[in-house]
Amino acid sequence: MAEASVAPPEPSAGSTAVERALAVLTGRLDERTAAFVNACVRCGLCADSCHVYLADRDPASTPVAKVERFAKLFRRYHTFLGRVAPRLVGAEDLTDDALDGLVTATFGRCTACGRCALTCSVGLDPSAVIGFARTMLQEAGLAPKGILANRDAALETGNGMRLSREDVVETVQWLEEDLRQTLDDPSVRLPLDEAGARILYALNPREIKFFPLSISAAGAIFHAARESWTLTSTDFDITNYGFFAADYAGAGAISRMVIERAEALGVEELVVAECGHGYRTLRWEAAEWLGRAPRVRITSFVEKMAEYLAAGRIVLDPAKNTLPVTLHDPCNLVRQGGVIEEQRTVLRAAVTTFVEMTPNRAENYCCGGGGGLLAASEFSAKRVESGRVKADQIRATGAKVVTSPCHNCLDQLLELNRHYKLGVESKTLAEVVADALVFPARGV
Repeated sequence: MAEASVAPPEPSAGSTAVERALAVLTGRLDERTAAFVNACVRCGLCADSCHVYLADRDPASTPVAKVERFAKLFRRYHTFLGRVAPRLVGAEDLTDDALDGLVTATFGRCTACGRCALTCSVGLDPSAVIGFARTMLQEAGLAPKGILANRDAALETGNGMRLSREDVVETVQWLEEDLRQTLDDPSVRLPLDEAGARILYALNPREIKFFPLSISAAGAIFHAARESWTLTSTDFDITNYGFFAADYAGAGAISRMVIERAEALGVEELVVAECGHGYRTLRWEAAEWLGRAPRVRITSFVEKMAEYLAAGRIVLDPAKNTLPVTLHDPCNLVRQGGVIEEQRTVLRAAVTTFVEMTPNRAENYCCGGGGGLLAASEFSAKRVESGRVKADQIRATGAKVVTSPCHNCLDQLLELNRHYKLGVESKTLAEVVADALVFPARGV
């Protein structure tokens, strides 16, 4: 193989993928990413932390190999030896082939779940390097088309599924009528666009389109807690495919719509429906993107259910849920968001038999559907293959119901259930809690 040119090529004013990616690599590299790439000692202790590697045993799937894919480019354009003697330090020119390899490494083989950071011998977070590489790729137009399509839909219409206001209103209206009949209580309401409510409950648009019973479950819980709350027919989408694409300007714009809608309605609290990355982006990332702190408190519905239970605002009868239940911990909610024990407190009160997966909490394995991969059809087979680790975890519990407070995770778990013939039922945490609710006598 011929030696690469001594002087790295300069980005031009053109619009090729290589030129756009190179402009990001040479002009926007942050100190944190550079420090992580430089500090990695290539020890490989992170390998067994990765569900993708455990499923395929391909060395290219180890976190260190994925970081090294980017590090070769880093060394070429950001180190002296990489410029003058690239082969000596394993540096690589940024080419179309290099970009294709980066797409596979950072999207196809990685969900950016962050589990590898727990085992890094020098305390690094490989997902930060993956994030910067993804930024390069989306700027070059090479991120998976499904991820970019969802991002664009949210930016253009206010939600990633392009649902109209009429779609939302009609769905909420029939859900309200159905919930009144189910609970035999005409006072039940699913309020919509009500200014001055204490809480705005923001949704994943897939709930409206495909999983409306999770909205009904939340409505039943709010009703039992006698909460002042509202839904919104616009700017409700807590999912954020700008974040998955590492397009942080787009991610900020998507988060801004939800937060500003909550502020416009005058609520005290924005409660994020069950979505791991939705909670992470709105609670922990959005303030930096917006350049200010939101004027509303932001919490997860998981935290809210635990709060209601502790305050006696909801009463649960575990005898209403007798099948053994296990819990999948969403990476962005638990490892990256810090919501860990609340779901366990709620489950122990809501079911007769709760069985933990092994390992669990922050060390739980990614289900394989994170990082936007559910929208990346070109990597569907790899996504399901990597989910074998999670399928084995579920099967080992002997549970008949698997719950997870994240719709992205549940979508993946539903597919794993079919593919690996697990024979389990998948539910949101709210659905499990709603099934266990004990309502006070009418008028009390």
